[in-house]
Amino acid sequence: MSFMESQVLVALALALLGGLSNSIGALFVVINEAPNLKMLGLLQGFAAGLMLSISFFYLVHNAIDSIGFLKGNLWFFAGATFFAFVASFIPELPPISDGKKDDGDEGSKSKDIIKKHRRQVLFSGIITALGISLHNFPEGMAVFLGSIKGFRVGLNLALAIALHHIPEGIAVALPVYFATQSKWRAFKLATLSGLAEPLGVLVVAYLFPVSLSPEILEGLLGSVGGVMASLTLHEMLPLAFDHAGQKKTVKAVFFGMAFMSTSLYFLETSLPDQMSL
Repeated sequence: MSFMESQVLVALALALLGGLSNSIGALFVVINEAPNLKMLGLLQGFAAGLMLSISFFYLVHNAIDSIGFLKGNLWFFAGATFFAFVASFIPELPPISDGKKDDGDEGSKSKDIIKKHRRQVLFSGIITALGISLHNFPEGMAVFLGSIKGFRVGLNLALAIALHHIPEGIAVALPVYFATQSKWRAFKLATLSGLAEPLGVLVVAYLFPVSLSPEILEGLLGSVGGVMASLTLHEMLPLAFDHAGQKKTVKAVFFGMAFMSTSLYFLETSLPDQMSL
């Protein structure tokens, strides 16, 4: 087995760890009764905080540290511009008007809302799955590029990505479960959205040379941060605001950021230095 093939296999294994974490999130949906739309919004806000944290505090921060403030930001905005171009082909989600809720009988009100907006909620799930697939693809690229830089970098990225894929799997499965009442369809769509990550590994492995210069490598990782930040602001936060309201969503976002920042800190301090290549 060549060095290139071994790197691809390692990156594929790490990407599968992250991609299949979507299935773990979907399991939380299919083994429990479906919560209301407000809980869906809070989970989307939490996932948005995870995404923003790894984008700004890890990928972009490392790029700026390595190649300088100007170049790091140029790569970041290149990634953000790329996602903006892709997002221009994604149709806007129609607003879900859930009406007034009485304090009593909230469960029956939620069921009425779900029945009334079943088609719109399904559309929400499909758009969420598409958006998450779009960012899972460059995350696979990030895992492969990180593995080239060092095993420790690739493992850090894969574990951090796996952590935030769990609530993302929930965010995909919930609206599909709401709309179809099918646990299998919800689980299947969430799993498929996660498998875009190992696909990203395969694509970048055969499009880019192994011997990338450190500057280009860090720049590409910074551009992945731009893609992830753009996805969060364009797709995830608007849905979270619609479902849970601004105040509660903002709290969920900061909780997600704190959770991911803490996990990144412990990952960085617990891995031995000899694990990096």
